[in-house]
Amino acid sequence: MRIDGTHYRSVWVDPGDGWSVRIFDQTRLPWSLDILRLVDEAQVAHAIRSMQVRGAPLIGAVAAHGVALALRTDPSGANLDRVVAMLGETRPTAINLRWALERMRAALHNLPAGERFAAAQAEAAAICDDDVETCRRIGEHGLPLLREIAARKPPGAPVNVLTHCNAGWIATVDYGTALSPIYQAHDEGIAVHVWVDETRPRNQGAALTAWELGRHGVPHTVIADNAGGHLMQRAQVDICIVGTDRVTRQGDVANKIGTYLKALAARDNGVPFWVALPHSTLDMRVRDGVAEIPIEERAAAEVTDLTGRTADGRIETIRVVAEGSAAANPAFDVTPACLVTGLITERGRTEASEAGLLALYPDKA
Repeated sequence: MRIDGTHYRSVWVDPGDGWSVRIFDQTRLPWSLDILRLVDEAQVAHAIRSMQVRGAPLIGAVAAHGVALALRTDPSGANLDRVVAMLGETRPTAINLRWALERMRAALHNLPAGERFAAAQAEAAAICDDDVETCRRIGEHGLPLLREIAARKPPGAPVNVLTHCNAGWIATVDYGTALSPIYQAHDEGIAVHVWVDETRPRNQGAALTAWELGRHGVPHTVIADNAGGHLMQRAQVDICIVGTDRVTRQGDVANKIGTYLKALAARDNGVPFWVALPHSTLDMRVRDGVAEIPIEERAAAEVTDLTGRTADGRIETIRVVAEGSAAANPAFDVTPACLVTGLITERGRTEASEAGLLALYPDKA
């Protein structure tokens, strides 16, 4: 994707030194576009935990680069095991992290120590390239859904898409998952308008989705999280497309907190509810998402405090909850497969079921 005409990926190796890793500091968006330089696995772990880098596919890609950084100074097998275990503990819900770390370990553990750093860099680059192509193909398979809706509308009338959280290019290496079909529809000339859930408590929709849609020129409107059902009742939403951090064997979907409520509203109002996922998000080892997926509980301050820009341009954090009140902050919820219209993958679209997933991914059986 492009920012002011310049193409970027969300993670890249610094061309100046050929080994350090660059990312955008997502905690500074949309107020400023800050690029961080990561030089070791500790900085990578901090970037993931603090959500300087976030989005399930991107977390996996950055963690893969973190393994390479660790092996630059100590390529031993013991250090490989240590860094894989350490990075694997940074975020529990997104399965892409485990997938990328397991892929790195499998590619590196049998190599001589002297070959590990170069091989780790190559494998991390391959993981990034795989994510880019995967997300491009997700867009290709989701695009017909938007074309079909556009064909039923009066000429020029926009396809109204509701999305939750951020599943755009800043959450992946490029293109995005849920936003990839939207970008491709917009670039094809289809009139598209996106309802952007603010996505409390961290406001990834208002801060990130709105920012990247605006930079790409896609018409959009930010709404309060609780407005989605109201818009669906008034036929102002044609389709919901969201991303996901983990999809189970039977098609249950873990995504940012609030996704489940959107799926319920969509079912009640006959609005298609689609989930876009790359292969790295599929966890065939888990069947019942509600019972088996660990839900990350994040800091209460994300609920009690808000950060924004004041009228004089300062970035300030303020408290919005009464002093003395406790706050709970589950970061994800699980949408049962029965509420999901279908899944959009890099291999095609399918129903949210074990049979549907295995038809596309027999290699994962």
